[in-house]
Amino acid sequence: MTSTPKAPVFFISHGAPTFAIEPGQLGPQLQALGRQLSELKAVLVVSPHWQTRGVKVMGTTQPETVHDFGGFPASLYTLTYPAAGQPELAREAARLLTAAGFAAELDEHRGLDHGAWVPLMHLLPDAKVPVFQVSLPVSLTPEQAVQMGQALAPLREQGVLIVASGSMTHNLYELHPPGSQPVAYATEFATWVKTAVLANARHPLIHYRAEAPHAERAHPTQEHFLPLLVAMGAQTEADQVRYIEGDITHGVLSMDSYVWGMPAAVDNAIA
Repeated sequence: MTSTPKAPVFFISHGAPTFAIEPGQLGPQLQALGRQLSELKAVLVVSPHWQTRGVKVMGTTQPETVHDFGGFPASLYTLTYPAAGQPELAREAARLLTAAGFAAELDEHRGLDHGAWVPLMHLLPDAKVPVFQVSLPVSLTPEQAVQMGQALAPLREQGVLIVASGSMTHNLYELHPPGSQPVAYATEFATWVKTAVLANARHPLIHYRAEAPHAERAHPTQEHFLPLLVAMGAQTEADQVRYIEGDITHGVLSMDSYVWGMPAAVDNAIA
């Protein structure tokens, strides 16, 4: 009897909701990686678009596709991601989080926000793998984000793919028209993060607001960066990290992403 292979961990920059229909440079790479994923029991998504007091875990049996945005093309509001939920693994996630000191509770009505279904439409477009979400506490610190990832990491051994969905940069106050050239500060911040992630330099990343160039401009609020730290916490020493280069949309939204723990043969095949 063979055991379920350990599932990888992704940090995916989902940018604007239009990423669902405008794949850019990142979408095809996610599609190639997704085709190599097998024997997954479920996908656990941590999204900045579900923030709560304490931690909530989605226990919905059949979560609806939530269009939690406004002012975008009408075609976006017709998209659905009809994946089933996974209440049993959701309960296990809540148990692990509670054991780690997080006050986790099930939410049996929550649907999939766009921080979950938009990137999954590229990574796992057939929606055949069950999906559930874990919320970000509104008071979460960078240190606690790493601890949350550490608490959830054992689920990987059960075939649960962890997707930490955020944005490498996320200053919506400075959006430029589509097709604009990248603004220097966004490139410089993303480059600093790339160096730190590839070196597994957790301390600088935890203290990124003091150490990274243009950190507060790149992230006026932290919720879109914290999922990266959740992903860092969920990795193990044996995991190899792969940088997934994304373009910069609207001048300031870097789509750089990362995956830990993909098999080496797969990584080499798509490099």
